[in-house]
Amino acid sequence: MGVIVVSGTGTEIGKTVVTAAVAAAAAVQGRKVAVLKPAQTGLSQSEPGDAQEAARLAGPGVTGIELARFPEPLAPATAARRAGMAPVGPHEVADAAAKLAEEHDLVLVEGAGGLLVRFDGQGGTLADAARLLGAPVLVVAPAGLGTLNATALTAEALRARSLEPLGVVVGSWPAAPDLAARCNLADLPEAAGAALLGAVPEGSGSLAPEAFRAAAPRWLTPALGGSWDAGAFAADFGPAVR
Repeated sequence: MGVIVVSGTGTEIGKTVVTAAVAAAAAVQGRKVAVLKPAQTGLSQSEPGDAQEAARLAGPGVTGIELARFPEPLAPATAARRAGMAPVGPHEVADAAAKLAEEHDLVLVEGAGGLLVRFDGQGGTLADAARLLGAPVLVVAPAGLGTLNATALTAEALRARSLEPLGVVVGSWPAAPDLAARCNLADLPEAAGAALLGAVPEGSGSLAPEAFRAAAPRWLTPALGGSWDAGAFAADFGPAVR
């Protein structure tokens, strides 16, 4: 798989850490990986962005690249307009990812927020970039209450654009999961119409890079280069059958 687009069902749900985990699992296998962030918002030029953070966690040999940075923490199209800067459209994202794919075994394109957040004034979205690339979309979702609706809506939006979700990864699996989170292990694949491909423990982004790289393959299924077993995980954490 040359390019994977990583989209959240919303914002602040662990998308960057999941991207880093997928990058780390691929790098452990000896693959050359690039993480592409089309539009970074809400950070000054001196602060490390999501692509740089993913590359830091994933380790040497993983390249982090962003195409544009806008200072206010807003949707990319709005942030670009308010900053008086040129936005980044889907064609630019697709062109950059395709160019990176010529020199890397895997390119991970990390979106901003959800799938249909606008990149430009013409209404271009991450879904449009995925369509131009012909790339699968990995959906990152929260664990708890409310995630099923957001996941189902994201999957429906993908299929309406003739795109299929590659699968779902829980972006932050709680140390003490409540009943909703435990039930969602079975319900998330049904909501997405795609397999559950991993669960990243909460707080993983605070690990030292060496510890993160060592642990990352254990959070992801073999489809993403790891060893995580969805059935065994559900048996350990799922609710009692009623």
